[in-house]
Amino acid sequence: MTSPGTQDASPRVHALSRSDYKRVLGSSMIGSVIEYYDFILYANAAALIFDKVFFANLTGPMALIASFATLAVGYFARPIGGIIFGHYGDRVSRKQMLVISMMMMGCATVAIGLVPTPAVIGVWAPLLLILLRVVQGISVGGEWGGATLMALEHAPENRRGFAAAFANAGGPMGGLLATFVLSGVSAATGDQFLVWGWRIPFLLSAVLIVVGLVIRLKVSESPAIAQIEEAASQEERKRKMPIVEVLTQHWRTVVITLVASLGFYSFQGILTSWGTKAAVSSGVSRELVLNLNGLGAVVTIIVCFVSARISDRVGRARMLIFASIAGLIWVIPALTLLTSGSGWGYLVAIVIGSGLIQGTFAGSIGAFISERFPARVRYTGASLSYQGASTLGGGLTPIFAVAAMAAGGIGAVGAVWAGVLALGLAALVVAARTGGDDAPSGTPAGEAEVPDGERSASGASVA
Repeated sequence: MTSPGTQDASPRVHALSRSDYKRVLGSSMIGSVIEYYDFILYANAAALIFDKVFFANLTGPMALIASFATLAVGYFARPIGGIIFGHYGDRVSRKQMLVISMMMMGCATVAIGLVPTPAVIGVWAPLLLILLRVVQGISVGGEWGGATLMALEHAPENRRGFAAAFANAGGPMGGLLATFVLSGVSAATGDQFLVWGWRIPFLLSAVLIVVGLVIRLKVSESPAIAQIEEAASQEERKRKMPIVEVLTQHWRTVVITLVASLGFYSFQGILTSWGTKAAVSSGVSRELVLNLNGLGAVVTIIVCFVSARISDRVGRARMLIFASIAGLIWVIPALTLLTSGSGWGYLVAIVIGSGLIQGTFAGSIGAFISERFPARVRYTGASLSYQGASTLGGGLTPIFAVAAMAAGGIGAVGAVWAGVLALGLAALVVAARTGGDDAPSGTPAGEAEVPDGERSASGASVA
């Protein structure tokens, strides 16, 4: 049952020139590259730098836990950003929200590079770090939903998974850039890296923001915005707050998609954050670990696009289920290799775990979540689900891993990681059975807007 004004957006896509369509995809990717350069740069710094710079007064694992706690703060702020930016993105403009989120992220990242140490301003140093991390979290919380939807809603129906992957591929590209910049600066500054060299990658974000804004300001608004306005005028603009509608009419979709995304984020939390520290502590050099992370990101990007294209043919949920099962199989081998003290072992763990498995997750997760919400609340709903998963899967996993390692070693860490993956797999199975796997052709971008409570057990709408 399709609401007025929510027909397929693809006719508008065909009105775009080829160059305009490429610009939309490029903007989604480059914007995500910049946002995640800033975000992943902080994750690497939390693992390798901030425990020594801002929490050197703490002993044992407490300094690292405190550093990872500031990382988690950013993840907790992401759902807030998703709700705020989603509200205005659903009611006003996808494009405007993306411009604002990029500016917020750039300013916060540059400011982190300027925060004095505790030796200069005492306790205000970690407090400022936390505050700026919150701004980062709010910003990236608004970025993902907008970038994904700008690509997906401009795309033809049979290429929406591939289009949405441009935003998700921006994540590992940003991580790749952050990793190589941090590694290069570490090598160049040597003993001064922990004194002042670590600040350089944060300050370089200012250059990236200028480039990103020039590109992003040239793209056209999402066609879904015009459709939403048309539908609203036909209904005398009696529109609820997007977050209210999402939580009252689509809450089951939020829960299922959030839990289904946990496995994806657990790989980021274990491999990118905790695994980096574990490898360095086991004897692998900091520069080598960072460079191997970069190599893993290259594989992630390639696999992301390949799996996204496959998902347009076989379905998003099927691809994600495959990735979850592969992840469960890889948990113990990955943890053994991460803590082996071998650079080759770390390479294998990262290429298979971060590259192949997380890349498969990344290729399908954006379209999987977005297509399950109606266009008028899609920015809010998709952002709430995805960013909620980022908080639980990405923000808390490194802290749990540190605590589990201290309490029970690799086995305890493996139990935590496998538990998260199993929970996500169960949600994906439920989504595939009750919601119907969304392929090969999927649902039109302005699909039927059926509340969760009005779906039958098979996933079909009830007339």
